[in-house]
Amino acid sequence: MNLLNNKYLNTRLIYLYIFLLCSSLLGIALYMENVMGLEPCPLCMTQRLFFAITGLIAFIAFIHNPKNLGTSVYGFVCAAFAFGGGGFAIRQIYLQHLPEDLVPACGPSLGYMLEVFPMSEVITAMLSGDGNCAEVVWQDPVIGMSIPEWSLLGFFMLGCLCVFQALRRT
Repeated sequence: MNLLNNKYLNTRLIYLYIFLLCSSLLGIALYMENVMGLEPCPLCMTQRLFFAITGLIAFIAFIHNPKNLGTSVYGFVCAAFAFGGGGFAIRQIYLQHLPEDLVPACGPSLGYMLEVFPMSEVITAMLSGDGNCAEVVWQDPVIGMSIPEWSLLGFFMLGCLCVFQALRRT
């Protein structure tokens, strides 16, 4: 059986799978915030934004149902946002593994920054992170991976699926 001609891997369905994966990951993040009480740091919020944009582009592609060039364009744009989000996950993992004396100072919460600071400073904090981003607030009890490590895995899987989608011919 040819994998590329599988009825479960048609162009439209793959974009739906990407959208559903992004939606699931955002749902897990909201569960961790609202039910488990974990406060997201600026880099966490940036990663959520990249998951949302990747999912939105995939949903638009699902509705549009592009052929050939359109499939490649949507696939590469989705991949760019997925790998871009992975870059922010890597930044947070880097901050979490710094020695304590090299960790940047903690800043105020994102909600406070949005109320008080100009948007340019809020965006800078979201893109670079602070001491709050270096704290490991949850770790998987079985595998031992932190939230940004799981996020990086999700971005990597999404990015690979998007590149697969972009390179295949419909």
